[in-house]
Amino acid sequence: MIHHHPDDGLLLAQAAGTLSSGHSLLVASHVEGCGECQARLRELESIGGAMLEQLAPAVLPSQALARTLAAIDAPAPPQAKPALRRASRPPLPQGMAWPRALRGCSATAWRWLGPGMRWSRVTLPGDPKANVFLLRIGAGRELPVHTHSHSELTQVLHGAFHDGRALFGAGDFDETDGDIRHQPKVLAAGECICLASVEGRVLFEGALARMLGSLVGM
Repeated sequence: MIHHHPDDGLLLAQAAGTLSSGHSLLVASHVEGCGECQARLRELESIGGAMLEQLAPAVLPSQALARTLAAIDAPAPPQAKPALRRASRPPLPQGMAWPRALRGCSATAWRWLGPGMRWSRVTLPGDPKANVFLLRIGAGRELPVHTHSHSELTQVLHGAFHDGRALFGAGDFDETDGDIRHQPKVLAAGECICLASVEGRVLFEGALARMLGSLVGM
């Protein structure tokens, strides 16, 4: 059962195409596995389409049609075909699959972050500067206490953690900002893997935690 979902503000921004690429990837990763959010997103898209139909028609420049037809008829410049390669990604626990939203994205091998903690940098093909990464935290381990300068979205892909506010299991979605101070701790039953997108910085408490966070780009 999925208990935590993106709010309507995020779903509406997703429908309108106004989210940053990293945050859009996180919302898409959640929606593909959540029937409730799929239905809500379709509803918001329908509302947006109806609002567009009610807008007054815009007057185009007199030569707009001619320029458009000329652009269509113009021969396309030759383009080299990109070499096809499979996006590299780190291994996952048996029975776990990558979200379809990550298709085309690549990710580094698992890198050491701390005892029982690993991370992987995710690269989006259309926006290599997006700050998206995977966290793989061992059973019973916890991240340092932190808050956020801006916004962080998290999608739980495997396992579960509790951060003092609520329990987040596989399929759950979380949004945090500067109003949230928390310390996610993985349940003792097994490791937890999350996909995260950060805008701004994660503000860790403690010099060592801040140093490790800077290595990840948090």
